[in-house]
Amino acid sequence: MQIEKYKIDEFNQKHAQEHKRRFEFTASSLHNVEGVLQKLVDFQIGIPSWALGTGGTRFGRFSGSGEPRNLEEKIEDVGLLHALNQSSGAISLHIPWDIPTNASSIKALAAQHGLRFDAMNSNTFQDQPDQKLSYKFGSMQHVDKAVRRQAVEHNIEVIKHGVALGSDSLTVWLSDGSSFPGQLNFRKAFQNTLESLQEVYAALPDNWKMFVEYKAFEPNFYSTTVGDWGQSLLYANKLGPKAYTLVDLGHHLPNANIEQIVSLLLMEGKLGGFHFNDSKYGDDDLTVGSIKPYQLFLIFHELIEGMDARGMNHATDLGWMIDASHNIKDPLEDLLQSVEAIMIAYAQALLVDRKALTGAQQQNDVARCQEILQEAYRTDVRPIVAEARLRSGAALRPLQLFRELKVRENLINERGLKTVATGL
Repeated sequence: MQIEKYKIDEFNQKHAQEHKRRFEFTASSLHNVEGVLQKLVDFQIGIPSWALGTGGTRFGRFSGSGEPRNLEEKIEDVGLLHALNQSSGAISLHIPWDIPTNASSIKALAAQHGLRFDAMNSNTFQDQPDQKLSYKFGSMQHVDKAVRRQAVEHNIEVIKHGVALGSDSLTVWLSDGSSFPGQLNFRKAFQNTLESLQEVYAALPDNWKMFVEYKAFEPNFYSTTVGDWGQSLLYANKLGPKAYTLVDLGHHLPNANIEQIVSLLLMEGKLGGFHFNDSKYGDDDLTVGSIKPYQLFLIFHELIEGMDARGMNHATDLGWMIDASHNIKDPLEDLLQSVEAIMIAYAQALLVDRKALTGAQQQNDVARCQEILQEAYRTDVRPIVAEARLRSGAALRPLQLFRELKVRENLINERGLKTVATGL
């Protein structure tokens, strides 16, 4: 299914007058609205191929209907999202869930939908049907060098797929760790993992980046070999200038100060990218902004401050990706909501009066600092975000149009009720 441009235009025309009134009211009280709008237009978020179907829980999977049955249909689904919001111009693949059979034709199909390929993701946290050795007790940390070699070779294969598709980065997330005290020698596990990562790093093309992702726990519950941002940073520093830390918002212990983490990683020049999601307890992979929207705003505030301090381009110098797994929502609706939440938080953070905030900080005026941040956060920027979409040729209200066009119903008619997407 494709959404014809005239349908978006007709929808926007019906809502043009109301939008114009709301936008002009909001813009009248803001400074540099045009600059904010251009940054919103430029900002793109990568959509994960594994989030386009209904994800599983630890106890079961409740597949939806009309799910994409192959990589081509996943690209089609991201194309639908991008047509509706013009902010989803990239797709991130997980190998071997989504191995392209013909890289040139897949790349051409993505281009038809206005998409590029974001970071490639390797998978050594599952055993595949044709896999010789098991990752039950780890992959890159494993005591058996043959298992480590298998994990390294898989990551190098993923790089080759990415090169063929035009990607320029590799995300490595390892579930390696231990569930019981004494099970693992921490020092040897770290050294084994580092040596394995060094082999993968050596295979990176010159223009590529490696993102080392961390996670506090799960599936191992006593220790994780890349368990926090400090360990990830340690690996990245030892690996070299092409290695960076990747921050997943769900990969922290409760109440972790993620905004401080990203600030320090930016200061060190070692923040590579983001996996956006939301959580209440752990790695819940919930819709972005559905639980902690103020934290999301504060994170973006630190991202903008840190990137501006280093002269970085907001749109291109970090990898912006969603990482989510849905089991009760329509995945496409969830992704539309997530992208909207990201754009809102970004827009709010762009409105922070940084000059005034710096002055208040220098005066130790704590109350004023809070007021400056919350003034930006409490601004209803939805009309600004909608205007950016309008100028990009997207829908003023993507989710509403998605439902009015009966996108899910059409996908069910095309694909069937019992389709199951590859992935989680």
